[in-house]
Amino acid sequence: MKKILGSLSRRAAVTGLATALAVAGGLAVAAPASATPPGLSCDTGKHAVDDYTGYALCRNNGSTTQTFWVHLVCGWSPDVDGEHVTLAPGQSGQSTAHCAGLGTGIGEISVQP
Repeated sequence: MKKILGSLSRRAAVTGLATALAVAGGLAVAAPASATPPGLSCDTGKHAVDDYTGYALCRNNGSTTQTFWVHLVCGWSPDVDGEHVTLAPGQSGQSTAHCAGLGTGIGEISVQP
């Protein structure tokens, strides 16, 4: 009886851990990125050979100076922001950021005003 209860406890613990990991993994799935700030046209993405580095390449199509930065949701690691980039009308620039190596990498990339 003691052996059966110990086996059941181990199975329950393994099942609970697997469920927790599946749920946590589901939280890291990318949600649609938020809308690009008005006046900017931006392309976002992951670095071609590094799934932990993301970027926002933006052009200021407006008539006033604008500042933006990339924001990465990094799964189990803390979220990170890239450098702030200020663009005069007609200028283009890029902001990059890097998620820590722990976890699932980039789950979402957005541009912040």
